[in-house]
Amino acid sequence: MERHSIVTQIGQEYKTSNIENDEYSYVKAAGSKKKLVDALGYTPEHYKLDIRFKHNDVVILVETKQDYTAKDEDQLREYLKEEQAVHNSKKIIAILANTNNDQIRVWKWAVADEHLLTEETVLDTMAHYEGLFRESSRQNDREQVLKNTYALNQTLHKKDIDEKLRSQFVGTAILYINDILKKKDFFQITEETRFALRSYWETLEEKEIRKGIETALTGLLENSAKRAKKALDDKLNKSPKKQTKEKIDELNKQIDKQKAEKITLLQKNVLTNQKVEKLKTKDWVDILDEILWNIYRFINTDSPEGQDILNLFFVAFNKYTGKDDKNQAFTPDHITHFMCRVTGVDHTKRLFDGTCGSGAFLVQGMVLELSDINQKNYPPDIKEKKRQTVTQKNIYGIEIEGQAFGLATTNMLIHGDGNSNIIKDNLFYSEKFIINANPDIILMNPPFNAKPINIPETYKKDWKKDSKEDPTKGMVFLKFISDVIKRMNEKRSAKGKSRKEVKIAILLPVQAAIGTSNYIATMKKQLLEDNTLEAVFTLPNEIFYPGSTAIACCMVFTLGKPHKNPDGTICKTFFGYYKDDGHKKKKYLGRIEQFDKDNNSLWKPIEEKWLDLFRNKTVEDGISAMQVVTGDDEWLCEAFMKTDYSKLCEADFQQTLNNYLAYLVKEGKIYEA
Repeated sequence: MERHSIVTQIGQEYKTSNIENDEYSYVKAAGSKKKLVDALGYTPEHYKLDIRFKHNDVVILVETKQDYTAKDEDQLREYLKEEQAVHNSKKIIAILANTNNDQIRVWKWAVADEHLLTEETVLDTMAHYEGLFRESSRQNDREQVLKNTYALNQTLHKKDIDEKLRSQFVGTAILYINDILKKKDFFQITEETRFALRSYWETLEEKEIRKGIETALTGLLENSAKRAKKALDDKLNKSPKKQTKEKIDELNKQIDKQKAEKITLLQKNVLTNQKVEKLKTKDWVDILDEILWNIYRFINTDSPEGQDILNLFFVAFNKYTGKDDKNQAFTPDHITHFMCRVTGVDHTKRLFDGTCGSGAFLVQGMVLELSDINQKNYPPDIKEKKRQTVTQKNIYGIEIEGQAFGLATTNMLIHGDGNSNIIKDNLFYSEKFIINANPDIILMNPPFNAKPINIPETYKKDWKKDSKEDPTKGMVFLKFISDVIKRMNEKRSAKGKSRKEVKIAILLPVQAAIGTSNYIATMKKQLLEDNTLEAVFTLPNEIFYPGSTAIACCMVFTLGKPHKNPDGTICKTFFGYYKDDGHKKKKYLGRIEQFDKDNNSLWKPIEEKWLDLFRNKTVEDGISAMQVVTGDDEWLCEAFMKTDYSKLCEADFQQTLNNYLAYLVKEGKIYEA
């Protein structure tokens, strides 16, 4: 890489040369060679650095070589020591860069193996390198966040914030805190930062704090709308079919309408709520301080792990605050992660969730897509364009319920936008939106007991007239999506385009897989006419604890590819008995990830094994099976897998006896002869 390209990439405005050829002399910076020697305590061999950059309290030292070697690290290390001696610089990035190619090595703080940033393989901007230090000021601590979730909920209870409102309230508070930190240039959350923010909030009246939150949220949504309009303009400019001014105006009005609707919802759900309006300044200070100090500082949102923890917190808080509603089925964070990986989520895929709830699937998918980009060896400008594509064009969702829609909006904003393509509507009347989304992957956790009133007559004409709940246990949502993809492919075929195959991973109760009722059995047969059943995973009991008590399975289909091959044969389906996920129930917080004595996650190796078995279609006694199935069969691993008798022990026998005894007591048969 040529030197002028290095300067352009990091930022010409930050270059600080003090001698000819744009180099930087530490002798000149010190005032004389003697002063430099005195400051160092020894006579340096090198003191003319190729390129130096500075912005605020961050300094970047770049030494160029045709092809650097290990010996060149010693030279760069000497420049770093001179920088510290002359300027007392604390935040230093040191870079060795080749001029024969684009290879670089990057260190933070010191030129030593333990400070080498192995993921930094492409030269980036000053803003990026400043961000590396902001990361270090907020350490991810999953366990601490979850421990503090219960305490935060107790605080909100004492402040008389309604249980159903709390998750939305906390989400908006996090957005406000993030906005305040940026405006005040607080990159580190220290005791000083905490004191400064408490002092600031204590000077405000209650209405000023609420106005600050409203301003922060409105600004985020306005920026989101601007990006959506820009993306629309780019799309229309590239399209060979020119749109009329009226059509363009109509599309822009739709974006403005969605923005206004989201702002209204956030105001209604939080800011104008009577109990929120009753909060005094002291209440606000206590709440904001607790979120800042006990939650936010333990989540580094600039890192993929931090995004995961933030999503985990949001899901955990939703589950805890909604514990009294046994119909709620918030998808656990680790299951959304697993389902994203099963369907092959990467930064090239467009994702859709037709019943997105709080947005857990969409957030997880977006985090994985952005992480995928970061791992690629793209130039910084290309990386940024691809990040924009992910947040503006790859994430689509629909949610019918107002409060859940508000949660999804807040959740996506917290994770860096993406909410522009989430709408409040009924999935069954949103076919045009789905076709425009043109999804590659669909991830869903539909209601298992939806009210028939929200389902079109076409799909319930054979249901009992007095049905109070969906008798298909959620499969009607899958059937509708299947029909939309089928109609989309028919239109593609009519235009001479190839048919599109779409992956879908959907959570359903095990009753749907067993298919004992006529409604479910019929729907299973209909689904296989147009789609391939790739896999079914039986998931752990009480997966939604403390919400719904339903036992769930995950079905994976390839939509648009019939289950029966053209020659009449049927490929085998993979079945996984995935009951042990290394999580345990914990009071107030749901099912929590467990760790071994060395603090290694039990879940991570389990997830890798689950994926390996599925991807390689490996049959293992007691956990997986491969089987040809039709709509008449049971779609659960338990029906096909062989028992691994080597794992049976006395405790299993005792548990079986206990279960049988419990059954007899429940049925009143314990004293029968």
